[in-house]
Amino acid sequence: MARTGRPKAELILTDGEREQLTRWARRRKSSQALALRSRIVLACGEGITNKDVAARIGCSAATVTKWRSRFIEHRLDGLVDDPRPGRPPTVTADQVEDVVIATLEQTPSNATHWSRAKMAERSGLSKSTIGRIWKAFGLKPHRADGFKLSNDPLFVEKVYDIVGLYLDPPESAVVLSMDEKSQVQALSRSQPALPMMPGMPEKRTHDYLRNGTTSLFAALNVDDGTVIASTHRRHRATEFKKFLTKIDHTVPEHLDVHVICDNYGTHKHPTITTWLARRPRFHMHFTPTYSSWINQVERLFAEVTRDLLQRSDHRSVQALEKDLREWVKAWNENPKPFIWTKTAEEILESLGRLLQRTNGAGH
Repeated sequence: MARTGRPKAELILTDGEREQLTRWARRRKSSQALALRSRIVLACGEGITNKDVAARIGCSAATVTKWRSRFIEHRLDGLVDDPRPGRPPTVTADQVEDVVIATLEQTPSNATHWSRAKMAERSGLSKSTIGRIWKAFGLKPHRADGFKLSNDPLFVEKVYDIVGLYLDPPESAVVLSMDEKSQVQALSRSQPALPMMPGMPEKRTHDYLRNGTTSLFAALNVDDGTVIASTHRRHRATEFKKFLTKIDHTVPEHLDVHVICDNYGTHKHPTITTWLARRPRFHMHFTPTYSSWINQVERLFAEVTRDLLQRSDHRSVQALEKDLREWVKAWNENPKPFIWTKTAEEILESLGRLLQRTNGAGH
């Protein structure tokens, strides 16, 4: 006599259950596991064996047995996944608020700023939790940007003067943003660099030899981005006069020359004053003290530092000066002017807000 196996519990579907299972079974992207279970139960509702259901659906007979039994016991609720085990959230809104306020308004007793470890010790939360809170609120206690407010009594007048040259330059004139990048070092690494490879950045030794210094004198045409430049081993009024002479020979004679520069002593030396008095087309505009940010040539120096000097390897000052001249030549082949957008009023309003913050920091 053939074995028929253990009799299976009868599975009968109501119209409402069949309708809901049909909707679940049609899912193609979300909850595909629920769709599979629904198709199994629908097939079982037709009265066929578990083996036949498994063959039709394309799963194992054990899977059919599991979800048939689950449905008979719990009906539709039995097909939905149980909540996964795990610790419920333990960080409350009050704890998050406390961490944020403490980060902004307090400092640890034995340090100048918070670290994740110190804040974790204070709050009782984990270091990773502190890191997530800081990231969510954009807090970076380990970083600090520097600033220094100008004490120039003519600060406002100078800002209006220089920004006016940027935004509304005079006719029949060229505006040059000028400065010297002094003490540029010719550095040679103690060992050759290891080249970059897939999955590995370039590697350079941390130690180097100093082979002398030079200064890069540069005048940036704020209109078209071209640069007049020269290198000098020293940084005196004599060298500055030579550079002004080069500018005088380079700029067409029919154009006035407006030079924006800082308050360095060589720029106001009697030798320079005398030279300027003989050339009325030159007009000097001095930036406020501690305000190098307003001089556009500083952006040019940032470019040359990033492109050339940051990873430079020069065995002599001559080699360094040659590379600086070639860099300027390449820049002038495709010059990129820096577009000034802020008005003097916007700058002064921004500085006013900074003053309010700094003046109120101790209250």
